[in-house]
Amino acid sequence: MWRKFCRLIMKLWGWEMDENIPKEDKCILLGAPHTSILDFVVAYLYYEAVGGTSLCMVKKEMFFPPLGWIVRAMGGIPVDRSNPSAIVRSVLREMETRKHFHLAIAPEGTRKPVARWKSGYHLIARAADIPVYLCYFDWKRKRIGCGQKFELTDDAAADTRRMQQLYEAMDLGGRHPEKYRTH
Repeated sequence: MWRKFCRLIMKLWGWEMDENIPKEDKCILLGAPHTSILDFVVAYLYYEAVGGTSLCMVKKEMFFPPLGWIVRAMGGIPVDRSNPSAIVRSVLREMETRKHFHLAIAPEGTRKPVARWKSGYHLIARAADIPVYLCYFDWKRKRIGCGQKFELTDDAAADTRRMQQLYEAMDLGGRHPEKYRTH
């Protein structure tokens, strides 16, 4: 019933959905462009509508009642952003406790325009030996989906640059286009 409800909401909002989701039990779902808090809502509804369940890192300050209950129910994992290395360790510990772990990450790390994307996704994926997928939400065309599997190397900076080039070639539009930079 919930899946049908999510599908209906996405249809009413006019979103076209790519139905393919990763088959692996554990993976990282990168999502770009991240320019609005509504990206979280649309991505959550999409993934639920196509039969997936994903998790995402949310700053620990958001976990106060009743908002925290809602964020946790929607797959939020509280993280302390003041210590980036602790974030990676806590996510890896959380991953070990679950059979299914599709972690959604915005590589920009913020909704503000940034030239240098974060590489935490790389640390997590390499440490856990899990694949990374280039997912997208394109507000310009109202398309959303899980794109291609992205092969990582040992060079996080080079992988991130290559990933940014792939996203740039997709010509995606953020909800707030002025906040999205791929390079």
